[in-house]
Amino acid sequence: MQKSPRRPFQPLRQSLAAASISLGLLVAPALAADKPLHVGVTAGPHAQIGDVAKQVAEKAGLPVKLTEFSDFIQPNAALDAGDLDLNIYQHRPFLESQNSARGYKLVPVASAVVQQMGIYSRKHKAIADLPQGGRIAIPNDPTNGARALLVLQAAKLIKLKDGVTAKASLFDIVENPKKLKFVEIEAAQLPHSLSDVDAAAVNSAYAIPAGLSPAKDSLALESQDAEFAVVVMAARQDNKDDPRIAQFIKAYQSEEVKQFIEKTFPGAYTTAW
Repeated sequence: MQKSPRRPFQPLRQSLAAASISLGLLVAPALAADKPLHVGVTAGPHAQIGDVAKQVAEKAGLPVKLTEFSDFIQPNAALDAGDLDLNIYQHRPFLESQNSARGYKLVPVASAVVQQMGIYSRKHKAIADLPQGGRIAIPNDPTNGARALLVLQAAKLIKLKDGVTAKASLFDIVENPKKLKFVEIEAAQLPHSLSDVDAAAVNSAYAIPAGLSPAKDSLALESQDAEFAVVVMAARQDNKDDPRIAQFIKAYQSEEVKQFIEKTFPGAYTTAW
């Protein structure tokens, strides 16, 4: 009599399958934890501070990959595209303007540092020395251009329309006693323009690498309380709750990073946490 073929023992097969699934569930989070957090920073102080935060994070078990950018546009484009998980370089008004203009869904997730915009000159030693018809360079992007105009207004060089703040433009100047002429230049190039103009409004992120001290060299300095002065960390709306971001924020806002900032950028950068 022919014997029927022996079938695999079904309970054992099911147990092995269940074990494989369970093992997969255990391994997946471990692999996710090993995935580096991609952080974008602008070259200069933000890159230096970011590198210290990276070291602190990696000691705590979080791998971090830093990418440096040379302008203000690409870090947000890369974050929106998913090439970055987080970026650190911009203030909230600039982030909001980029969201509005480009359709991004980027959100601030933490405060980083306070960096002030200053008015600098290679030709004059005081605001009062700026001549009639003097040429003043300001950033050519609308948000930081508005910021520069507010700093110039605080220095009593110009007066803007009442109530105009983050959206101020050259068309909003209602008083210009010295008949200053404004030259709009890409923000990163402003320090290099100082030999060609009477003064320039320069963000600390570009002033410091150019050898300018906000505390010592500026003719006028933005208030630390200004909404433009606080740099935020930004993420996408869909990844803002990533636990790796929370872990990196903790590393960035650590005592080690604070001490590095105080020692490396005295009179230029302060912590915002």
